[in-house]
Amino acid sequence: MDIDPRTYNIDPAAIEAAITEQTKAILPVHLYGQPANMDPIMTLAEVHGLYVIEDAAQAIGAHYKGRRVGSIGHAGCLSFYPTKNLGAYGDGGMAVTSDAALAEKVDILRRQGSEKKYHAEVLGFNSRLDSLQAAILGVKLKYLDRWNEARRQVAQRYNELLADLPVVTPYELPDAYHVYHQYTIRAPQRDALAAHLKKRGIGTMILSDSFAPSEALCQSRLQGGQPAGERGGQPGGALVAYVPGADPSATARGNSGHSGVLQQMKADTFNIAREPVVLRGS
Repeated sequence: MDIDPRTYNIDPAAIEAAITEQTKAILPVHLYGQPANMDPIMTLAEVHGLYVIEDAAQAIGAHYKGRRVGSIGHAGCLSFYPTKNLGAYGDGGMAVTSDAALAEKVDILRRQGSEKKYHAEVLGFNSRLDSLQAAILGVKLKYLDRWNEARRQVAQRYNELLADLPVVTPYELPDAYHVYHQYTIRAPQRDALAAHLKKRGIGTMILSDSFAPSEALCQSRLQGGQPAGERGGQPGGALVAYVPGADPSATARGNSGHSGVLQQMKADTFNIAREPVVLRGS
């Protein structure tokens, strides 16, 4: 189904038509740190008797109408990959739920399908967070809200500096608290803009430049009919607003050099037309 071209998240209006007798759950992704529009999603799930499993891998600490993402649906999935807003020193993740029965099932699955050691009841996998990563995350967790707020401050500074340029800056849903895992812009002639920024010391990266139904794995499973996605409504990369550990006030003042670069961009002429662009800064 299609996305909301403003947020790049799932479009609730497109969900109901995609529900079939085989549908078991709705999986909204809180992409780039922006909460999905959860109220209509939860309403649809209740009407059709479906689970809602939130993908909050990029949005730990984000809020939707005062509730943390991952706690709104029946279950939520978090990522502790080192580049995430709350990153470990290696791979890691967490599933969260307030449903005791569901929690027990997940626990069994992550321990190779065993409720009792060495006795597998179901086909599971080895997916236990090791103690070292848990200890590191336990120390970093107390700083998460502070780091997320710093990201938001720098994102606001970018919004101000980019306001009169021909780029589309991130849209934030009303009643949502975006945590800017990626600061995502859209602009014409992606490659030309990326090259321009590279010359001025800002690294860029395309995060996703393909459309899922075009992938070989998905061609037998997914159909077209997602015009916002096909138009490139989901951008191809992201300009990171803030890296935990840096001084956000210095970044906002432009001491990192970004402010001066953005001001210079205003004076430069680009042959910018239609292609979406997203950049990731160093």
